[in-house]
Amino acid sequence: MQALQQKDFRALVDTHPRAIILSTTEPRIAYVNRMFQSVTGYQAEEVIGQTPSLLSSGLHSPEFYHAMWDSLERHGRWEGLIWNRRKNGETYPQWLTIYPVEHDNRRLYAGVFMDVGDVAASNEQLASLAYYDPLTELPNRSLFQEFLKARVSQRDADGRRFAVLYVDLDFFKSVNDLHGHDCGDRVLQQAALCIQSVLRRGDVVARLSGDEFSAIIELQCDDDLDGVCQRMTQIFRAPVVVDQREYFLSASVGAAVYPDHGRSGTELLQNADRAMYTAKLAGRACYRIYCAADTEQGRYQQRLSEALIASLKTAPEEFRVVYQPQYHLASGQIAGLEALLRWDHPEFGSVSPSDFVPIAEHRGHIHELTGHLVRCLLADLPQSPGRLLPGLRLAINISARQITDSRLEALLKPLFQRIGGIGWLPEIEITETHLMHLSVPCLDRLREFGRQGVIVAIDDFGTGYSSLAYLHTLPVHVLKIDRQFIQRLGEKSRDSRIVSAILGIADALELEVVAEGIEHEEQYRKLRELKCHRGQGYLMARPASWHSLNGALIDQHQE
Repeated sequence: MQALQQKDFRALVDTHPRAIILSTTEPRIAYVNRMFQSVTGYQAEEVIGQTPSLLSSGLHSPEFYHAMWDSLERHGRWEGLIWNRRKNGETYPQWLTIYPVEHDNRRLYAGVFMDVGDVAASNEQLASLAYYDPLTELPNRSLFQEFLKARVSQRDADGRRFAVLYVDLDFFKSVNDLHGHDCGDRVLQQAALCIQSVLRRGDVVARLSGDEFSAIIELQCDDDLDGVCQRMTQIFRAPVVVDQREYFLSASVGAAVYPDHGRSGTELLQNADRAMYTAKLAGRACYRIYCAADTEQGRYQQRLSEALIASLKTAPEEFRVVYQPQYHLASGQIAGLEALLRWDHPEFGSVSPSDFVPIAEHRGHIHELTGHLVRCLLADLPQSPGRLLPGLRLAINISARQITDSRLEALLKPLFQRIGGIGWLPEIEITETHLMHLSVPCLDRLREFGRQGVIVAIDDFGTGYSSLAYLHTLPVHVLKIDRQFIQRLGEKSRDSRIVSAILGIADALELEVVAEGIEHEEQYRKLRELKCHRGQGYLMARPASWHSLNGALIDQHQE
């Protein structure tokens, strides 16, 4: 019976899909199975009777092993990521579980492990442990944290440093929202390949969640980190191509260096995340290395985010609208108004839309924000035209993420009716970068707006990646030149040629052009010379309340 049990035991252990090692308490290796031989490269006769330290990589500190044995003594089990060495000298990460077993009245230790660095080795590995992201086949957050913990615990006699990167894909959520998750998944797979192509042999990359990735970068010299970060942001300057369609993303990258910016994996990942957020605040498509001073800015942004959500839900009186006039540049006559939402918070004061609008978009509250805009507009606009100048335009900004929102049409309908009721024309502005990602149903929705008499404008034109072929198909009527091209406008400026080129494109496509951010006479004169149609800026008029502007909107010829 005992022989039968011994035979069954060997058959079971030898065919087990994971590597198994049995050692005595001395410790000496007493038994290994076939998968052990496959993973480590050692035959059984080479290791039986040897100490398990034969497999050690030398990368872990004595404190690491003391903690391992302490856990075995206290809890009867240890589980975690450990770096060991194969017979050929290669180091590799294994997920190891150690627990005591009793056999023939003596205690043994069983070690069961798998090579977590080989994602393709066995489907059973992925199904049973779920340490890999099934979409990108990269390590997931749990496994990455184990990699990071092990890297921090390694003994570095030569003082080598490493960095943790935190990579967030800008604008990916728009792709997902506008084109669906199937398309978003394929874009994400290609983006993951782009990230992997930047890294070097020995670096570790993982998908943490959604559109967020992280990596452990070994630093050979002081310039290594800047070089990797630059390549990471630059690789997304080219479009991600899926099914012969181009998707334009960018990457915001944060980095934290061990041990300067943290001595634990948790601290390093957290500070790399904070540095990434600083990169987003700097305009995206760039990288930042952790700086303690930036942490305060990150905390401010978090507090601001929490305050905005509370104000949207409970304090409508904090929101108001101001109006900036637009003028026909040829005649100087008023052409319309752009409505701009303002938020006045009791603690933060007057908050810039460039700060609170992205928060509302990222936190999924842009519909509520637009709701406050519409409410304020309806409170200002009269019920009938009275003596108002006829035919003016009233422009509002709409997030591209709202185009697919079934609630948008019901929200805007009473506003468009009120604007039409006073003899004006409604205009909606969508930023160019987001407009380039709109799906066919979204574009159809914009065309329907056009059929209803709503003018569609591309805001911040020149900052995105419009192609002439694509621009020709968009259901838009107006291009708004981004203020960065207007700021440097002059005789010798290259921006003069850019503005001239935009006007040429618009003329060929029969589109109207609006220049925003006009602040100096030279800019105004040059735009008139280039025959730009409309303009707005502090030179002509600053944003003001409805009542402050009311006199400028009266038709003086009416009795």
